[in-house]
Amino acid sequence: MDYFSEGLTKAVALLLALDPETFSAVGATASVTALALAVSLLLGLPLGFALGHFRFPGKRGARLFVDWMLSLPTVVIGLIVYAFLTARGPLGEWGLLFTVPGMAVGLTLLGLPIIISMTATAVESTDSRLTDTVLSLGADRWQLLLATLSEARFAMALAAATAFGRIVSEVGIAMMVGGNIKWQTRTITTAIALETGRGEFATGIALGIVLMIVALVVNLLVGLLRGRSSETGRRRA
Repeated sequence: MDYFSEGLTKAVALLLALDPETFSAVGATASVTALALAVSLLLGLPLGFALGHFRFPGKRGARLFVDWMLSLPTVVIGLIVYAFLTARGPLGEWGLLFTVPGMAVGLTLLGLPIIISMTATAVESTDSRLTDTVLSLGADRWQLLLATLSEARFAMALAAATAFGRIVSEVGIAMMVGGNIKWQTRTITTAIALETGRGEFATGIALGIVLMIVALVVNLLVGLLRGRSSETGRRRA
């Protein structure tokens, strides 16, 4: 275990010294995660509301498709995005392959079904009298959307936290679509895989510590949101 303790010591030194290479991966991770999560929320919240609130032909098929996307292996998502973004693909002229925005496309496909599914479930779980009350007060469809989303805000925040944790820890999509390019698209997870494979345990452990701290913060946030959601439910009961 000497190599581990030695690696841990060097890892702490790298973090305290704000090692540029180490924090380059942290910066790339923050950028791509923020972009993917923002797009997932922008698209997923209204789509999840529509799926959970409205009745329309094909709703069951749409729900099955979202659930299928949840279980789709991430390497398959990476392969599909790579095929579209490569120079010979339909979107190759956009030049997104091996870029942060390109990685964000793949990671959005990972986070989007989580937001849609959990938002739809949250909307379906809201008090059925809410719609009648809001509409009786003269609200339009947009105001109904805002009122319903406000009612389910804790559950949607939980969906956002869950999607964040899934996106920030992804390896396959980031590796395939980003190319793991140093100083550009190398994220925490891809850097850990690379540095550990090269025997550079110190850098891998340093980045692992950062990722564990992020995971701890996300888990604490999820626990807090669950507690507040349960407390709100008990008060209404």
